[in-house]
Amino acid sequence: MRPESAGDGSTDSLLAAASAALRVERDALVGALLGQLPVAVAVLDGELRWRYLNPPFQQVTGVSPTAVLGRPAEDADRALPRVLADGRPRSGTFAGRPADFRRLEVDGAPVGLLVVLPGGVDTHRAELARVRARYALLEAGSERIGTTLDPDTTCAELAAFTVPGSADLALVDVLPLDTPDTGGTAATAAGGDRTHPRLRRAATACGKDLPGLPAPPDPLPAAPTGGPAVRHRPGSVTARALAEGRPVAANLLSAEELAALVPDRAALSACRAAGVDCLLAVPLIARGRPLGVLTLARAHGSSLGFTDEDTELLTALAGRAALTLDHARRYARSQNTALELQRALLAEPGSPHPNLELASRYLPSGITSVVGGDWYETVRLPFGRTLLAMGDVMGHGVEAAVDMSNYRSTLRYVAAMDLPPHRILCQLDTLIAEQGNARPATCVLALADPARSRWTFASAGHLPPALLTPHTTELIAVPTGPPLGTGVGGYEQTTMELRADHALLLYTDGLVERRGEDIDVSLARLSALRLPAEGPLGAEGPLRSALGSSLDSLLDATLAALAPEDAEDDIALLVARVRHRTSPS
Repeated sequence: MRPESAGDGSTDSLLAAASAALRVERDALVGALLGQLPVAVAVLDGELRWRYLNPPFQQVTGVSPTAVLGRPAEDADRALPRVLADGRPRSGTFAGRPADFRRLEVDGAPVGLLVVLPGGVDTHRAELARVRARYALLEAGSERIGTTLDPDTTCAELAAFTVPGSADLALVDVLPLDTPDTGGTAATAAGGDRTHPRLRRAATACGKDLPGLPAPPDPLPAAPTGGPAVRHRPGSVTARALAEGRPVAANLLSAEELAALVPDRAALSACRAAGVDCLLAVPLIARGRPLGVLTLARAHGSSLGFTDEDTELLTALAGRAALTLDHARRYARSQNTALELQRALLAEPGSPHPNLELASRYLPSGITSVVGGDWYETVRLPFGRTLLAMGDVMGHGVEAAVDMSNYRSTLRYVAAMDLPPHRILCQLDTLIAEQGNARPATCVLALADPARSRWTFASAGHLPPALLTPHTTELIAVPTGPPLGTGVGGYEQTTMELRADHALLLYTDGLVERRGEDIDVSLARLSALRLPAEGPLGAEGPLRSALGSSLDSLLDATLAALAPEDAEDDIALLVARVRHRTSPS
């Protein structure tokens, strides 16, 4: 039987014959054909309103009939009205996907539009699965990259995330933290040498241990300056990616090509050890500024290379990682600025009278994201007296460091009035409270009067001073008032004997406090401190601990016994003792 040639009525006759042979109604057959056709199809009327969409169309696009039927198609392609007008088939986009448009005619009259998504359902399902996998990877990257505000940790997380899922070897090189935000390419941002920008290898990752792979830098308080410096070879994929600001891939490389395209000698050794023959360099760019480059490598036989789809996906991942890295670098710069400001403002305390020895120490937090407002000061007063002060501004950052300087200068001003310690605190509290914008601070004052052999203390919410003797450490019970800057006042003072064989230690909470630990337990650790006995005291003759040595040695021994390796807060120490004078012979 010869099929009927195309012409008027051919489709109708075929449908009629098919429905009769199958013993079903013609309309039911048409509905079944459209519903079970493995092609996504939709029908729009002459006013571009949704009238029909078959199940494959719903599965591929996720469009629900109940949500769109009878409503105009949103963001309709410009080709739709033209197809409806002239009947010429066209291609465009529909429901966010490539589509073919044909005019639908009944009895020769246009009644609407037929929208067909090219490819079978399996093709669209595979594409949908790839899109979902892409978003899943990016979502996982957002969760696992940038968990801290430390730049090197962020780089390490990026390198670890890409291995082994996307590459067998990963290198993350970044511009120095002090690189100015000038925009443009990395070569211009790094300054000076356009062909050999100066970078730092912040992180590496590999699917297996390689003898040629340099170990990533250990986390350090000054993490942004750690890690080996690298200069990429001209013409390498990494140098090109940095210079051009776009990803550069090189696949199925020979040994000679690999040697020419890897960024540096250490990377070449690692790539040879891993059997690498494919490279991809993706610049890390955030807000239009280059931060560094991610270099990925795949071993021979693991794939045919980095495809365009791989490159697009890894570029998107690097873009997200670059934003988190930019946040971390900005925060690190801010904290470094605060730390430098704090160190500049927290200079050596003023010179005491010759009858008193002093030593001080300031240790920044072991966590780069924390910069405190710890401060100390000494003021020389008449009649051989010296006022010692130790304080801690509440909060962290540049503002805390600025307030710390304000407290020190105001203290010197008030101390010049030669008031007793508790009156100094009252005046200081009033003056700071009147400023309105200063942060509160704790403070303890100790007035040394060697001529009268007397210490006088007053405290504004600060931890108690410690009296260090050759055999014990005694916490001095000082009446505690509210922190400075509250305007509440109400400070009291207490006195005790000043002895030549004792040293007074003032400190901030970073020395003793631990997260989740009761403060009484923390202070008990300090009061249990026993320094080793070594060296004579002098004229009196009993053994001394580090008290018999320099005050710096005493501070070293105290920090070695009490300070944690990774302090969560800054530590400031100030120690004083009576200076021994040798009798003339």
